[in-house]
Amino acid sequence: MPAMAMALLAIAVWSSLALLNAGVANLPPLFSAGVALCVGGLVGAFRARDWRLPPATLAVGVGGIFGYHALLFMAFRLAPAIEVNILNYLWPLLIVVLSPAFLRGYALSPRNVLGAALGLAGAFVVVGGGRLRLDTAWLPGYALAVAAAFVWASYSLMTKRLPVFPTGAVGLFCLVSGILSLGLWVAGEAVSSGAVSLPALSLAEAGSLLLLGIGPMGGAFYAWDAALKRGDPRTIGALAYLTPLASTLNLVAFGGKPLSVASTLAMGLIVAGAVVGSTRGRPRRAA
Repeated sequence: MPAMAMALLAIAVWSSLALLNAGVANLPPLFSAGVALCVGGLVGAFRARDWRLPPATLAVGVGGIFGYHALLFMAFRLAPAIEVNILNYLWPLLIVVLSPAFLRGYALSPRNVLGAALGLAGAFVVVGGGRLRLDTAWLPGYALAVAAAFVWASYSLMTKRLPVFPTGAVGLFCLVSGILSLGLWVAGEAVSSGAVSLPALSLAEAGSLLLLGIGPMGGAFYAWDAALKRGDPRTIGALAYLTPLASTLNLVAFGGKPLSVASTLAMGLIVAGAVVGSTRGRPRRAA
């Protein structure tokens, strides 16, 4: 499957994250993330032969997937959700602008930068309704959100820089990240309450966790890895801003959320950014 199709598949699956997260809203976030990531890892267990990796590759994979989620969940605990979400969506822009720093032969063109900037503006409107109120009282949370965006962008670019490894190895990244997330949850519970007890799961919550692991916190990572290995990260970074737009449209279609004027404006900005950022101009390679 072409890189563009794989990227769009990952984006489409990620767009279901908000809907599925609503089904586990009453569960501890690190517990939910840990279980879903473990499911995502086990989805790829049939390719366990691909899990024999150099330590550096494993460190990058686990550092990317676990590091991103750990930083993001801590950011949500320390700062308002809207601002954290907006700052988190710096990661597609960072993929575009950091490409020359991580990869040889990927100089930026004005088209790349414009497409990413339009996408960022659209994400700003769709996530925050055009409002961003940064209060210094929440500065640690904001810093963690930016750090999470940087970690995900760096992981995405490093997978193209590392010695070639099979996409099936993403299953091991997810499984180890899930175990670490559950470990953090256990440690947090032990410190806060002195005892650890598993949350009582309803059938609906168990189903949501399973779908999260199969989809946005599992299958999407495999598609994303395949897309980045085969495609141009500058183009894929510009397309990634379709994620918050598609998520909003899912909430409109299946979650009963009305389509606001701000969402319609964001749609235009994001689509324009994706078109501009993915349209090829003259080839421009780094010296």
